[in-house]
Amino acid sequence: MKGKHVISTLAKFVDALPIPSILKPIKKDATFTYYEVKMTECKQSLHRDLKETTIWGYEGCYPGPTIEVESGEQVFIKWMNNLPKKHLLPVDFTVHGAHKDVPEVRTVVHVHGASVEAESDGYPEAWFTRNFEQVGPYFMKEVYQYDNYMDPCTLWYHDHALGITRLNVYAGLAGFYLIKNKWERSLNLPTSEYDIPLLIQDRTFHDDGSLFYPNQPDNPVPELETSVVPEFFGNTILVNGKVWPYLNVEPRKYRFRVLNGSNSRFYRIKLNSGQLMYQIGTDSGFMEHPIGIREIILAPAERAELVIDFTNLDGESVIMTNDAPAPFPNGEKENEINEVLEFRVQHPLQHIDTSVIPQFLEKIPKLSMQSVSKKRFLTLDHTLDKYGRELMLLDNKDWDAPISEIPKLGSTEVWYLINLTPDTHPIHIHLIDFQILSRREFDVDRYLREKIIHYTGPVLPPEPQESGRKDTVRANPNQVTEIIMKFGPYCGLYVWHCHMLEHEDYEMMRPYVVIR
Repeated sequence: MKGKHVISTLAKFVDALPIPSILKPIKKDATFTYYEVKMTECKQSLHRDLKETTIWGYEGCYPGPTIEVESGEQVFIKWMNNLPKKHLLPVDFTVHGAHKDVPEVRTVVHVHGASVEAESDGYPEAWFTRNFEQVGPYFMKEVYQYDNYMDPCTLWYHDHALGITRLNVYAGLAGFYLIKNKWERSLNLPTSEYDIPLLIQDRTFHDDGSLFYPNQPDNPVPELETSVVPEFFGNTILVNGKVWPYLNVEPRKYRFRVLNGSNSRFYRIKLNSGQLMYQIGTDSGFMEHPIGIREIILAPAERAELVIDFTNLDGESVIMTNDAPAPFPNGEKENEINEVLEFRVQHPLQHIDTSVIPQFLEKIPKLSMQSVSKKRFLTLDHTLDKYGRELMLLDNKDWDAPISEIPKLGSTEVWYLINLTPDTHPIHIHLIDFQILSRREFDVDRYLREKIIHYTGPVLPPEPQESGRKDTVRANPNQVTEIIMKFGPYCGLYVWHCHMLEHEDYEMMRPYVVIR
């Protein structure tokens, strides 16, 4: 844009890490809890050396306030769109769901990982505009219901409007949704101010502080004012809405709920001290037993719960680092960003740390292959659209193709994700969680010629860091990824998709229906 220049460097570790506030309900009694959450445009300081940035936030802040609920607590939320009618970022009107016959600004909220009735899941075409003046073809209700029949877990809420999810989330529409219960509290994990959510995202800024998002890809389409890009990688890392922040910690154990909320960037997280991190949870809750790890890969939308022990590190600094290629796994070195967050062990110990890392966390029943009623072989495909732009598909079908996945309520299925593309895709399935069974190398060229899976390598078990309930899985190139899931407890219309938002927005998403 005229008069604006992209900032290439900003100072690291000069701003303190913000901790999102806990949202207070409008009403709460023994039977239900009711919230109202407004989406508004506002300005926020994202770095000491940046002018205030115009963002879109839930309750006027980015990230939005954390919503904390109990397992089994019946929660109602009225999500309210108070945004302007003109989008903050460039809209591509050739993308499905984003044509000029629908409002430019529209939103719908999905609580990612929640097991929820279809009408409250945030279906991409159930969008609504400011004050519900216009609604999408699948709009059902103004107030969403969350029954929270889930064990303790770290979820997140974000926008899910068809064709502009990448823009709405990039503008700031994301926040944490935490489910807790008595069992979790009995484990004596680090809690209260020692239990900290970390939302990791990448962004790029103009020198006036405004968000940069590209109008055109490298090979622009001349007749289009703007164009969807295959992936987007920002040149700065933000955690909880601050660029490269620091966190002052005490010399004791902390629990961190780490979420990759980036559009397309993967992270391979390590500590530069070389010390172990203790992983206690995956996307959908606790693992059975904690494991000591030195690194963990998080694709967009994946979460991990980590305990980091800063005992005996008084006065030292520990940096959370990243060395994941972008795009993953074979990206360009210049797209890498190697630092995320600095921990400064500078606060004095307030009291003796009595928290523990339990040997046992939660029993996770294994889904049995004997209970499987259907196996589905589903491809991840790479092609070009009519403008010559990169286009990713699921099972070689676009969004509007007839629904082909129709599982029965209570049934168990195995899905084989056959990746024919050069990218790793984080595949997310709404409503349910699943278990990863295996990955296995196969001959892609032969599959493309003969539609036959010819395996070329051994069966690979899931990584130890994935040994829990998952709702997003990394489907790697040249591999078949095998997952098992049980559908329920609700029926209705849901979606599954790649959670690289640029892919999701441009056809790499499919509806599915759970029937009785």
